[in-house]
Amino acid sequence: MSKDLGVSEVVEEKRVGNDNLTYITGFERAKAVTILIRGGTEHIIDEAERAVMDAVGDVSATLKDKKAVGGAGACEILLSNVIKQYATKLSGRERLAVEAFAESIEVVPETLAENAGFDPIDCLTELKSTHNKGMKWAGLDAFSGKVLDSWKEGIVEPLRIKIQAIQSASEVAEMILRIDDILAAGKQERSNQQNVEEM
Repeated sequence: MSKDLGVSEVVEEKRVGNDNLTYITGFERAKAVTILIRGGTEHIIDEAERAVMDAVGDVSATLKDKKAVGGAGACEILLSNVIKQYATKLSGRERLAVEAFAESIEVVPETLAENAGFDPIDCLTELKSTHNKGMKWAGLDAFSGKVLDSWKEGIVEPLRIKIQAIQSASEVAEMILRIDDILAAGKQERSNQQNVEEM
């Protein structure tokens, strides 16, 4: 029975705020843990819970796939550079579209810099410069605004989530372009019909 239930050193009840909570601690090999989230308002608690759930999901995805990429905007700058190199092999409108796609990916580190309170243009310029020098996991330190090696600092993100985000963004952009084409075709058709009626 103890083999199935496990053994703990301490079982105690503590009062936290207005609630009595049971704390079971001192396991040799804990297979489950509880995270207690407290905050001043429901909104703060909900945001903290969402952040914890995101973090657990990220760790789970990384452990399942055993694949991760550098975070802090490093992956996006690296991907943007690779796409821009590919664009040089193209010509005409196709090249412009691919270059625009590469630039759109840079919005992620730009937004990271802006949300951290730094000048996004300066941070993006420094990130690109560092990547051009061969530091492929160069990312933005959200505390200092300086460039750091995200991989060495342990700032990583699951590859699966990056792929999903890029695929979803690409699909949405494609849908918007299709809707624009349909609306433009509809306007053109109405304009042609009006011209015929006026004749």
